[in-house]
Parts: sequence; structure tokens; C-alpha cells
Amino acid sequence: GLVLLIFGTGPVKGFATTLLIGIFTSLFTSIFITRMMLDWSVNKGDKLRFVTDMSKNWFTNFHYDFLGKKKYTYIFSSLVVIVSCISFAVNGLDQGVDFVGGRTFQVKFEKPVAPDVIKEELAQVFGSADAKVFGDASQLRITTKYKVEEPGIKADEEVNKLLFETLKKHYSSGITYDQFTNTFEGKKIGVLQAAKVGPSVADDIKTNSYWAVLGSMAIVFLYLMISFRRWQFSLGAIAAIAHDVIFVLGIYSLCYKFMPFHMEMDQHFIAAILTVIGYSMNDTVIVFDRVREYLAGKTKGNFHEIVNRSINTTMSRTINTSLTMILVLLIMFVFGGESIRGFIFAMLVGIVVGTY
Repeated sequence: GLVLLIFGTGPVKGFATTLLIGIFTSLFTSIFITRMMLDWSVNKGDKLRFVTDMSKNWFTNFHYDFLGKKKYTYIFSSLVVIVSCISFAVNGLDQGVDFVGGRTFQVKFEKPVAPDVIKEELAQVFGSADAKVFGDASQLRITTKYKVEEPGIKADEEVNKLLFETLKKHYSSGITYDQFTNTFEGKKIGVLQAAKVGPSVADDIKTNSYWAVLGSMAIVFLYLMISFRRWQFSLGAIAAIAHDVIFVLGIYSLCYKFMPFHMEMDQHFIAAILTVIGYSMNDTVIVFDRVREYLAGKTKGNFHEIVNRSINTTMSRTINTSLTMILVLLIMFVFGGESIRGFIFAMLVGIVVGTY
């Protein structure tokens, strides 16, 4: 959250602020409010139950040999990393305007249009342009770098006029230039949203994003090394985080060309990656803390058995937390707006991979 707040801009800072408020509020309620309510119930003589008859035996008494299957997980994870790296080299990532600079327009038509046709028409005017379905088939997200380096209103008006002249034939209602370009709440057709990111701003955003990811991983490494006083714990956590991040990036690299929603690499995507890093670290710390507890308590068994026991005893917490987050994210993915689907999808993949 702090990393997002420091390195993020615009809506990402808002997300970071909300995230931090939520974390501190949750911490306060967990430590004080919950304790107060439990003390009140105990003083009344109530019999406290934290399970129901149906759920009391869920995810308990696990005795699965996780480390015994490590060979298969190593093979699977190695294949994922290799395929992801190959995809990075072949497909790359769909870098959004935030990272490469340019102009973006969210344009609504009266009826479904073919993105390839629109792209070809705009390319003849702007030199290069891209058009992708954004939501339903009658709405496109159009991007171009045409005169993005030229400041001032004159260049913006020229781009708007060229866009209007190129697309007006796709409207049967005789839409005017002002009706097409002016944006306002509740608008039904024409340009619904427009944004411009200059090359220098895009470079700053890209640099800040890289520093945000690297900085968060460095903080995780130092925190775990100080907390557990073993660099091996820190290295293991960083390896797990790197695995999760590469997995998410690989999915995006492989799927962005044919997914029905946009999967651009922008500030929101970086926010999702950092959130995944936080979740992955949190889940890893829970297991590491149990390992440390068993080692300090002189629990019988070799290190292999202690790690297995630690994973098994924290399985209930891991599954409950993951399922809760996945259900919430699925609801947001299905019922949320088109603009946040890529962000939510990255978090969904990250949570699933982080749990794995």
C-alpha cells in the first residue's frame, strides 16, 4: 500500500489510500473491537463457538505430504516460467498508453462495428492506430500516437477532427462534431472518454512502476530477514513472489490477443501486481511463522516433516482466506465495469497462483 501511494499516480494513489485505510481499519477491529466483543461474551457466560456443525471438521487434520510432491511442482513451475519467458519474447505484453504514451479514446457507436475495419481506416489518417472492443461490440477503445508530442489545444483539436471525420460515416443519426467529441456523464454515443499521455510522462510512469515492484520485493526481503533472522526465509519468499509475478505476466502475455476484455499493462495492472505481491508475502509469512514456531518448540521430526506439518496446520486459514478473496473478486469481475476487468483478472490469477 505504501509503495503504491509513493510511486502511483492518479487513481492508483486513490486505490492505495483506500487499501491502507482498509488495512488499518481491519487491524484495529481485529485487535480491539473483536477482543472487546469476546470479553463481553465471556463475561456474560456465553459459550463461544467459532464453527458450525457443518464446518467444524473442514480443512482439519490434514496429513498431506506436500514436500513429497515437490518434484512435480518444480517441473510445473519451471515449465510455466519457461513458457512465460518465451511468450514475453514472441508476444510481448500489451503495454497501455500509460507505458508507451499516446492518445486513447473510448468511442461508442450506434451498432456493432468491426475493430479491424476501424483500425485500418484510422491508420490511413493517423499513420498508426489500434482499435479493440471495449465491453460490447458497439464500443471500441482506440489508441494512437499521432502528434502526442505536440503540446497545446491546437494538436488536440486536429486529432479530434480527424477522428470525427473518419468515424462519422458509421453513425446514421447525422452526429455533429460537438456531439461526437464533447464528453459528459450519461452520454450514449460518440467519445465517452479521452486521455492523453506524453512520452516523457509515460517514461516516468514506467520507471516508477519498475521501482515500485523492485522496491516492494526489497522491502519484503528485509522485513523477513529481520523478522525471522534467516536469509533463507527471505530468499524463499522472494522466489515465491517472483514465481507468482512471472505467472501472472505470462498469462497476460499469452492471452491478451484473444481475451474478450482488455489486458493492458498500465498503472492499474501494476497495482494488481503489487497487491498480489502483498498477498503472496502474507500467506508465505503465515507458513514461515508456523515453521519457526515448531523449530523453536522442539517439535519432533526432521525439517521435511516440520515444514509439511506447518503447511497442513495452516491449510484451513489459507483456503478460507483464498476462497473469500476469490469469491469477492469473481463478483467484481462479473458485475464490475469493463475498465476494471483486466485489473480484477490479474488479481484473480495472482491469488490462485499465490495459494498454489
